[in-house]
Amino acid sequence: MNLDPKQTEAFRAVIRTGSFEQAALRLHLTPPAISQRVRALESALGNALVVRSRPCRPTETGQRLLQYLKRATLLEADLMADLAERSDAPLVVVAALNADSLGTWFFPALAEVLIQERVLLDLTIEDQDHTYSLLETGLAIGCISTEPKPMRGCTATPLGSMRYRLVASAAFRQQYFANGLTRNAARNAPVVAYTRKDRLTSSFLLQQLGLPEGAYPCHYVPGAEPRFCAIRYGLGYGMVPESLLGEALVQGDLVDLAAEAPLDIALYWHTWKVQSPRMENLSRQIIEAAPKILARPEGA
Repeated sequence: MNLDPKQTEAFRAVIRTGSFEQAALRLHLTPPAISQRVRALESALGNALVVRSRPCRPTETGQRLLQYLKRATLLEADLMADLAERSDAPLVVVAALNADSLGTWFFPALAEVLIQERVLLDLTIEDQDHTYSLLETGLAIGCISTEPKPMRGCTATPLGSMRYRLVASAAFRQQYFANGLTRNAARNAPVVAYTRKDRLTSSFLLQQLGLPEGAYPCHYVPGAEPRFCAIRYGLGYGMVPESLLGEALVQGDLVDLAAEAPLDIALYWHTWKVQSPRMENLSRQIIEAAPKILARPEGA
């Protein structure tokens, strides 16, 4: 069976924009025309593809179709570049990763291969516990995730672990934790999280102090560097990658509130088993380079 490109284009636009109306605007069509094309595609495949909710989202079959369409597009682009003898054509990589990976080890580990392979990055920044869903829905062809289990048709390869420490400025500790990290003190001390999906500090406080999320004030500051700045300037405290701390702990700019309880988060590279040759090479470079930076010294 041949997929109708107009129908698949309409389907992808609905999922990408979240509604038939927005998809119609993007494709310069009417909403009924979009609906008709999607229904025709569903009829041809014999399965519902879109959950008509707000926003619209793919069904399980719709997710599989998105995955297929994304991979087919990338493979076709790679093939066309080879046939046209354009070996220097850029490779577009749509990937999802967490802000801490992007802000710490990602570019030091991969800059050389990204330049060598002429990679154009299309990155989506998401919490490491949620990047997996972007691969699952076909919105990425690779992701860095805390999920160790690969989904069907994919591989999951360990990259190493990022070590986090619960830190605050010296003035913040004096104000809120002068008598140590206690449950009562933590009820009043503001946490600095990336987004409402960020569970690093909240999971730690629940495990160590029995404090549920919402039992304390919280700032939301997206981005590794801005969030780190908010902590350094005393707005709050939170889990920060050890590699981002540098000399801040040694110089006393920041203090470790739980020195005996660092948090190690294992990361995995997820991607499709069937890839273009250049994407296979990039995946191999990620798998080889990341552990060299993420690896911890013996006994650390």
